[in-house]
Amino acid sequence: MSKDNRDIAIIGGGIIGIAAAAYLAEAGRKVTVFDRTGICEETSSGNAAAFAFSDVLPLAHKGMMRNLPRWLSDPLGPLAIPPSYLPKLLPWLFRFWRAGSRANYENALAAQVALMQLAEAEWGALMDRSGTRSFLREDGSLELYESESEFQSALPGWQARARFGINFEHVARDDLGKLQPGLSPRFIRGTFVSGWKTVSNPQDLGKAIWRYAESNGARFVHNLVKDATPSGNGVTLTFDDGKTVEASRLIIAAGAWSHLLARSFGDSVPLETERGYNTTFPAAAFDIKLQLIFSSHGFVITPLQGAVRVGGAVELGGLRLPPNYKRSKAMVEKVKAFLPGFDSRDGREWMGYRPSLPDSLPVIGASRANSSVLYAFGHGHLGLTQAAATGRLIRDLVLGQTLPVDLKPFSAQRF
Repeated sequence: MSKDNRDIAIIGGGIIGIAAAAYLAEAGRKVTVFDRTGICEETSSGNAAAFAFSDVLPLAHKGMMRNLPRWLSDPLGPLAIPPSYLPKLLPWLFRFWRAGSRANYENALAAQVALMQLAEAEWGALMDRSGTRSFLREDGSLELYESESEFQSALPGWQARARFGINFEHVARDDLGKLQPGLSPRFIRGTFVSGWKTVSNPQDLGKAIWRYAESNGARFVHNLVKDATPSGNGVTLTFDDGKTVEASRLIIAAGAWSHLLARSFGDSVPLETERGYNTTFPAAAFDIKLQLIFSSHGFVITPLQGAVRVGGAVELGGLRLPPNYKRSKAMVEKVKAFLPGFDSRDGREWMGYRPSLPDSLPVIGASRANSSVLYAFGHGHLGLTQAAATGRLIRDLVLGQTLPVDLKPFSAQRF
């Protein structure tokens, strides 16, 4: 790949890399995406399918710090840390705790709101241009509470959302069944978010966006990038098979592996891996009307095209430990109690690696040592939601255009 032939290389064929490729190819740039497996074949294949534009609260403020001791005492609960991994995780946990201060909270909240507003606008426009709006579902979401104290604990978060114009409606017990028939009577309240959106199948959407990028000239190369290093005015990529190529610009969008590549360009990014689990069932398992959110249990249920997906449950365990599918089974057991009659047969289990930063904000922007290298990673569980906004921002950075949001809160150098 010569510099004047394919001038932009993107490492990562997940939804972030694909969105960046789509925007850059639209702008007439020559783009090649490199990935070890394929287009949306890893973490982007099994997410919860939400366009969670109202999910603006940093994780440190969504009840996590309050519930942390209780959750960690349950190895199959909403958050788990394998004991062998805890020493390595301690620096990240310290940063996560610091992100919970009031000043850091307000800054992160404002930055997240700005990115979410851009994401909603950009996804709508990208779907129209790519002919993918048929994937969109606008049924809203229903967050459920099992006690009055749980509901009261959630109110400050809803009040924070209200400050930014996010609409929601608290729902009494007697009205929950109108939104989702068949719920267990254990749920005494809920919150309905009418603007919450999902997609019929996140992997299929990603592949459709890629076909659009491809129609504008983007290319895909199936290979594992082992290293990326500065080279003259650009970068050199070294692959698993020993081959090398050069590019004038590089976009690192390799998800949970991105920080390993960023080290070559002067940035030490405290990225950790949220190992997320889900189980996908046939649609006949239960008639799910909208995405159901069980925050105190750390998972959601999403209706897909021809399927129902039960997913969530964070395990901070890095990239090397084998999956612990007992976590998936524990979620399914809860679902059977929450939705009596749920048919748990024929489920397909999955685990993916969500790239997570302690302040819940992604890294978007230039590397410290090389202006030819741009970062687009660390979106946690919001990669699908924020992909179009990230693609727009990467395009604007490459083209030297005015940015629609301030990227300082998303800088790799903020750490």
